[in-house]
Amino acid sequence: MTLTYQHFTAVLLLIYGSLFLSGIYYRLHVFWCAAARMSELELAQQMNIKFLVKLGKSGNEIREMLVQVYGDNAMKKTAVYKWVKCFCEGRESVTDEERSERPATSRTEENIAKLRQIVCENHQLTVKSIAEQVNINRETVRKILTEDLDMRKACTKVVPKELTEEQKQRRVTICQDLLERQDDF
Repeated sequence: MTLTYQHFTAVLLLIYGSLFLSGIYYRLHVFWCAAARMSELELAQQMNIKFLVKLGKSGNEIREMLVQVYGDNAMKKTAVYKWVKCFCEGRESVTDEERSERPATSRTEENIAKLRQIVCENHQLTVKSIAEQVNINRETVRKILTEDLDMRKACTKVVPKELTEEQKQRRVTICQDLLERQDDF
């Protein structure tokens, strides 16, 4: 059976009766509907932790109640204690704080040009050595090489996927020389 917000509120109603019918229930329901980006289960547990903290329950008591209601889907003990601490310190919001995502700073035009120059000078460098040289994450270096510079790894060297006109002409010249040598024998 999947436990929902309604199941948990019914259990709390049975346990705490008229206390639960106060304005706290309304605020919990409003928060429940407003936080669409969080998982339903996680948000429900955070709202219930807030409610139980307001009733003066300890972290252990709250954790036991969550396990009793949610079973294996109950929030981990450390997360429960984190939320209990936040609500005891006066926090009102049950949703996680907005986090600023780390900007992608390594995959810039400047770094792409720097990698192009390094690889042109020495094709035998490994992704690891290039990453150490330019102080960029190895995965980012690999993505720049394969996606931005259109290169692939051949053995331990990074080489262009397609030959330049100069390289093609050089190969043709070498092949012609080899054919002429063969005719001489």
